[in-house]
Parts: sequence; structure tokens; C-alpha cells
Amino acid sequence: MSKKIIFALLLIIFILTPFFVDAHVKWFTELEPQKESIENIINPLFMFITIITAVFLAILPQVLPKLMAWGPLEKMDLKLESYRKYSTSILRYGTAIALIIQVLTGSLFAPELTHYSTLLTVISWMAIAFLLVPNQLATKLGAAAMLILFSIMLAEYGLFHMLDYAFYLAIIFVLFMTKTKYERWSFPFLYLATGLSLCWVAVEKWVYPEMSVDIVINHQLPTFFLSPEVFVSLSAFIEFVVGYLLIVGILNRLLSFILTGIFIMTTTLFGLVEVVGHFMIHIILIIFIIEGVSFYKPPVKIHKTVLDQMIFVFLNFLFVLATILLLYYRFA
Repeated sequence: MSKKIIFALLLIIFILTPFFVDAHVKWFTELEPQKESIENIINPLFMFITIITAVFLAILPQVLPKLMAWGPLEKMDLKLESYRKYSTSILRYGTAIALIIQVLTGSLFAPELTHYSTLLTVISWMAIAFLLVPNQLATKLGAAAMLILFSIMLAEYGLFHMLDYAFYLAIIFVLFMTKTKYERWSFPFLYLATGLSLCWVAVEKWVYPEMSVDIVINHQLPTFFLSPEVFVSLSAFIEFVVGYLLIVGILNRLLSFILTGIFIMTTTLFGLVEVVGHFMIHIILIIFIIEGVSFYKPPVKIHKTVLDQMIFVFLNFLFVLATILLLYYRFA
């Protein structure tokens, strides 16, 4: 397959990607969640798309290295690597800005996690102040304050609600591990936690489809000649795939650029709520673009032959999808 054809296929995928693919459904609809039956979720269309997606993912790790060997992309890779030394600073200051936006809008970590506690507001401003100080001790104190805030919200909203925002725990871990002997393990954990959060949020669109359909209809989103129900299901698959790519270490700089573009487009549709909710994700994606996956040994690389890698990705995707879907359906 020529490089031009590969690039064209990726461009088509980008164009057809639904604009609201990464939006948290509960931010944009007033409908009460009504759980769909498992029989209606795992229908013939769902099973067909699952198999097609698994095949696509099995092929992707073999295609991406050839695409990234293309001259302009190779130069881009080398240029971005030179910015790695700024990754931790970007995360620290980006987290501080995200917290400022949240405090000013009366929320914490996400638009729907509102509070009226003076104590939480004070702790939030303490975390912001510590993170803005370019000092390792201050950074760790800021991380400790964030951990306290997350623990309080966990007690208030419950484990399965806060799984949507598990990447904040990874951010706290990265900040704690800065300039320690465990620092090299921190960013892989950020990849894993962000991937799991995206997968968990994607399942919401299958389990509570009426909420997503309501968003599509009320915001008059383009469905590319598909019914709103099918469009929502495909959107969930795309979001889940992005999370899975992060988990297995396949999401490289090129795909991170594409995902960042999608988030920017959702901001133009949903405005301030989207900015508040996804600002931190934008920061994480910037870090992924800079870092790539060179420091993270993808699980797929455990297998040496091409066939073994393809079988691993195919079966692993089916296992991860089934596990997260059933856990969400049972406990969310």
C-alpha cells in the first residue's frame, strides 16, 4: 500500500469522525439517563462494527511505522522530541490554568461536579498557587492538595462517576514523581489512565443512547446520512478506539494531532462548557504530541512477529471492550 493511499485513508477517517465524539454526554442534555437493555446494545450492527474495528486495529500498528517514515513526518518527529524537556512544566502550568477555570465557574474537575464549599475553594486556590511556583516541593504540595480535592469529590459522587476523570489521578502521580527515580514511569501511567477514562466515557453512549441522540437532534449535528442512533453508536466506537490506542501504546504523534483537532472542533460547537470540561485533556494531548511513545514500551511489542502482534491486538480489543462495557452496565 503506497504512502499516498495510507494518508488518504487517515484523512477520510478524520473527516468522517463525528464532531462530538469526545464530549461527555451528561454535560449537554437535560434528559434523565435511561439504561438500554443489554440485548439492544449488543445488536448485529454492534457486533459487526466490533469485528471490523478489531481488524482495523490489528492492521494499524503495522501501517503507522511506515507512514511515520515519510520525510515530513519524520522531521516533525525529530522537532517535537526537542521539546520533551518542557513536558512536566506544560503539565504543571496547564493543570493550574485548568483549576483556575474550574474554580471561576464553580466546578471542580468537570462541569457537573459543582460545589458550594468555601473549604474546597480555598484548597483549590492553594493547589493553584503551589503549581504556579517553579519548585519541586511546591509542585508536590500542589499535587497533595489535588489529591485531597479528588478524594473529597470521590466520596461525594462515587467511584464509578469519578472514573470518567481518572486521568486526574495520573496527573497527580506525575507531579509527585517529578525529579525522582520513578519519573520515567509517570507518563506511561498518564497514557493508561487517560485511555481508560476515554473508554469509560465512550460506553456511556451505548448504555444511555437516548441522551446522546438528544444532543444530536437539539444541536442539529451532521450525521452524514446516518440515523442519530447509528451515528451515536459509531461515535462511541471512535472514542473507545482512541482510548484503547492509548492503553496499548499505539497512539503516536500523528493520531494525537488528529484527536486534538477533534477536541478543538467540539469546542466550537459546545462553547464554555466544553472548554471547562476538556481543557485538561487538551494539555494532556499536547504532552502526548511532544512525547510520542518512545519512552513507553507498548504491550503490543511483547510479541515479535507481525502475525502475533495482529492477533494480540484483535483479541485484546474484544476483551477490553467486553470487560469495560459489562462493568459500566453493571455498576454505572
